[in-house]
Amino acid sequence: MKSLLFRIGKKSKKAFYYEIDEKKKNKVLKDYYQLIKKNKKIIIKENKKDIKNAYNKKIKENLINRLILNDRKILDIINSVKKIIKLKDPTNKILEKWKRPNGLNISKITIPIGVIGVIYESRPNVTSDVASLCFKSGNAVILKGGSEAFHSNLILSKLFRKSLKKNNINEDFVQFINIKKRQIVDLMLTKMNKYIDVIIPRGGKNLVRKVQDLSSIPTIGHLEGICHSYVDKDANPSIAKKVILNAKLRNTAICGATETILLHQKILKKLGVQILKDLAESGCKIIGDNKVRKFYKGKIQKATNKDWSKEYLSSTISAKSVKSVKEAILHINKYGTMHTDCIITQNKKSAEKFLKGVKSSIAMHNTSTQFADGGEFGFGGEVGISTSKLPPRGPVGLKQLVSYKYQVISKGKIRK
Repeated sequence: MKSLLFRIGKKSKKAFYYEIDEKKKNKVLKDYYQLIKKNKKIIIKENKKDIKNAYNKKIKENLINRLILNDRKILDIINSVKKIIKLKDPTNKILEKWKRPNGLNISKITIPIGVIGVIYESRPNVTSDVASLCFKSGNAVILKGGSEAFHSNLILSKLFRKSLKKNNINEDFVQFINIKKRQIVDLMLTKMNKYIDVIIPRGGKNLVRKVQDLSSIPTIGHLEGICHSYVDKDANPSIAKKVILNAKLRNTAICGATETILLHQKILKKLGVQILKDLAESGCKIIGDNKVRKFYKGKIQKATNKDWSKEYLSSTISAKSVKSVKEAILHINKYGTMHTDCIITQNKKSAEKFLKGVKSSIAMHNTSTQFADGGEFGFGGEVGISTSKLPPRGPVGLKQLVSYKYQVISKGKIRK
């Protein structure tokens, strides 16, 4: 297995050194989505194999729902590729340039990162999104999808390679590891640092933790999405009610779903209680601190300190009373995971204080945390979300898949 991975790595490195202009990149992507459209029946047929296997293995229903490819989801894949085509090539762009008194002309220019390894679970659309984003940004990619979506991932990666071949471009810009054995992931993380420049994990907490613990290669990603929505004393009630309901319940399984509501003590009695009622009536389980439980008389479980650190990924939310914006910020910075946190208020000063004060990679004002997504940010898609303090942070899309270098030009200058 190790020798196979090394061959894949060498092929990726070789492919990466091919220079491709933007026009050619877009032609490959156009041919790719047309191949997806043309082979829709085959894709669905392969996908049904994965669904059948998933049911046989008694995989959870929510994971099976992520697996399913139908006409609508294939159209979403096609539209995502079309959006990436419309975005400008992020490479070879001059970010800055300046002239020094010593006669040096310096330019800071964007370049591709190199070979990107992506380890992911469940969603087959990740194959097309990641392959398209990496290729458009000039990076070669090695894909290791989960065994539960094996046939779906394989056909989507084969179609991309077919598009590359059609355009006389090295097919190894996109490679899919078609071995299901779990040891492959361990080998990628510990033995491939000569060939892979960055690892991006996309999946559950266990996968991401494994990658972060084992990898000898730099990683981009996040472990958990413990997202907060803080309802300030100056919140607009109608905005607060609709934003919280959406932030928690639109899709409870995504990392951008709100897991904890912080309620200013001055709005707890009326607006706070109404927000919790709306959630409960929509099937949400409420866990609250003593002050919240004092006012909310519906079914509510007593919160413990552990609840502030939980990513539920289900119809469950924890609710806590706070005395001020400052206390909300302190709570978020203590228990949050630097993913996405929101303040709901009409007070501009409070909003500014919150947006500057939270350590989050995405800070929001009067906005549902469910917008924490590269597609919604206009990135054409994303390879994941990063909560690292070092860049890239937040949704990692096309522009975030580049590094930079300095070009220095002079007329024979030497340093004294």
